[in-house]
Amino acid sequence: RKMLRAGLLLCTAAAALGARPLAGLRPAGSGLRTASLLSAARRTPSSAGPLRMSGGGSSIQSIVSREVLDSRGNPTVEVDLTTDIGTFRAIVPSGASTGIYEACELRDEDKGRYMGKGVQKAVKNVETMLAPALKGMDPTQQQAIDDKMKEIDGSANKNNVGANAILAVSLAVAKAGAAAKGVPLYKHFADLAGNTKMVLPVPWMNVINGGSHAGNRLAMQEFMI
Repeated sequence: RKMLRAGLLLCTAAAALGARPLAGLRPAGSGLRTASLLSAARRTPSSAGPLRMSGGGSSIQSIVSREVLDSRGNPTVEVDLTTDIGTFRAIVPSGASTGIYEACELRDEDKGRYMGKGVQKAVKNVETMLAPALKGMDPTQQQAIDDKMKEIDGSANKNNVGANAILAVSLAVAKAGAAAKGVPLYKHFADLAGNTKMVLPVPWMNVINGGSHAGNRLAMQEFMI
């Protein structure tokens, strides 16, 4: 009961200060800022500024990257992107099969580490090539940021920076952009695509596997319904 009363009191006080939920994401240091502002409000209500948990202006402050292992135990790129709202994380998916026209997934090719599948080069590219160029940019401007990263890479297939480096940053930017607008990520993507009509996605189910995912001779990789 005490916890419930405390929670209701916090919600009421936060609402009075203009707080809004952050689209499922926790701002960096939000607990400290919230406690500080609530304390100030109790002392001098008229002097306390609004508690902005989401919405409004935002800019990229820092981007850090690291090598992590995916569900198959293979290295992939993870990025933490920090704005004045919070820190947003993205991990790049890595498929078992790759088409000849897919963008370049930059690997270290060092056979002494993870059979050459390490991504330390891509991680370094995030921190030395992409992070300095994107610092200060508005995360809601997804197209401008993506174009900037492609410009930095300068190749048709993202061979220089690596598509895995670029995609990790792009995904983190999207999450930060949604938080800056105070909307869920799906709504942010819909806005970027110019889609104003929301419909429930129709599920697809994979019933038969072939290609690189299976030990059979089927040329088709997936049969779905």
